Amino acid sequence: MSDRRNILLVTADQWRGDCLGALGHPVIETPQLDALARRGVLFSQHFANAVPCGPSRASLHTGLYLHNHRSGTNGTPLDRRFSNWALELRAAGFDPAVFGYTHTAPDPRGLPADDPSLITDQGVLPGIVPIIDMGTHCPDWRRWLIERGYELPPTDGATYAARETVAEGPDVPRASLWDRKHTDTWFLTDQVIDYIDQQSTDPGWAVHLSLRAPHPPWIAAAPYHRRYQIDSLPPPERRPTAAEEGALHPWLAQHLASDRNQSHEDDRRHRLLQASYYGLMAEVDDNMGRLLDHLDASGELDSTLVMFTSDHGEQMGDHWLYGKTGFFDQSFRVPMIVAGPGVKPGLVDRFTEHVDIMPTLLDWLGLPCPRQCDGHSLGPFLDGAEPATWRQAAHFEYDFRHSQAEADLGLSMETACLNVIRDHEYKYVHFAELPPLLFDLCADPHELTDISVAQPAVVAEYARRLLSWRLEYTDKTLSHITVTKDAGVTTRA
Repeated sequence: MSDRRNILLVTADQWRGDCLGALGHPVIETPQLDALARRGVLFSQHFANAVPCGPSRASLHTGLYLHNHRSGTNGTPLDRRFSNWALELRAAGFDPAVFGYTHTAPDPRGLPADDPSLITDQGVLPGIVPIIDMGTHCPDWRRWLIERGYELPPTDGATYAARETVAEGPDVPRASLWDRKHTDTWFLTDQVIDYIDQQSTDPGWAVHLSLRAPHPPWIAAAPYHRRYQIDSLPPPERRPTAAEEGALHPWLAQHLASDRNQSHEDDRRHRLLQASYYGLMAEVDDNMGRLLDHLDASGELDSTLVMFTSDHGEQMGDHWLYGKTGFFDQSFRVPMIVAGPGVKPGLVDRFTEHVDIMPTLLDWLGLPCPRQCDGHSLGPFLDGAEPATWRQAAHFEYDFRHSQAEADLGLSMETACLNVIRDHEYKYVHFAELPPLLFDLCADPHELTDISVAQPAVVAEYARRLLSWRLEYTDKTLSHITVTKDAGVTTRA
């Protein structure tokens, strides 16, 4: 192995954890990611720690749970006092670069009121250089499309939604207006390839490729738009009607009443969206193959740690929901594949989380991990070993302040939130000011029936475990330091 060590961190956006061929999905084929999993470690129980994009990425990049970084919604600033993996790598001599977006709202304290970074929630993570800064605004891609003779929609955001005016048939989703070699996914992959080809300095390069697909709008380029026949797709897991589903909990009933969810109750429309969603995954898979093949041919793959994951999942009609929201696994369970020099191939079904990503990157590079991190390095799993101690459950949080639910349910801004603890037996959902939920995952794997009233002893046990987790994982930046008149400043390891 070369002395150089490179990092390639790839995130898709809104990719469900069950949507991999390697995990036995009944329809989806992901041959390139499956090949990556065969030469690396596939983590089958990996969870985002928050939704939506901004809060989840804050946990991914800082190693902090939401209740510590407190960037709870898209647009909530990420406190500048926190470090992140890019800052740590930069201090070690790397020049971390992003192609895509980190969705980091800046800390406004100390910035002038007219600072341009304060007019968007899609800022850039401190410490990382945006070679191609591409979220809702995509000027580089738009210029690239113009050079290829396209006439563009008037606004940046509409570029992702441009599609053919006529469908090929009633059961085929309309295709993207862009050729498959001109999509945002292909464009960003090409840009990363060109960038890596120019990197030759030590200690190596560090690239974060942040792809938008398969995020809405679900419009795939040909031939991906017709990759999956709509009559072959698995049906949603849900109660017979949205009203019956909403009876589960007041928050769910309020959320299901929104126009966004009611507009997708037509089965054929649902299947067209689902086919496009899966088609975008096929496009990402193909481009991952292009990128990895290029790294292999250039010799860079032999010194590169590759991570593939997603910021969060997608409900895709399960529980009558679309998007990422609430407490169901579909929103939080995501893919996680790690491959690279020294990584022993395997399948890990222990609970892993986004907060583990920063410690893992630093550990692989031989760098110390800041005390702030709540996560733990996946290094032992990459070595083919079982850690001496490891979490027995996954934990995630959802902050729904500033939403209509806050007002409709009579909540304050600080009580519009929930915490989840989920192991292989039960899932417990704790709301600050609403009734809790308890699911028996062995008898009810699709989380359709609340048993919290029938099982008070189990509720008490999981509430205790959740409280203990919150007590253990609170901000510990200075908690190991003591200042006394006799000994001055003393520090515990």
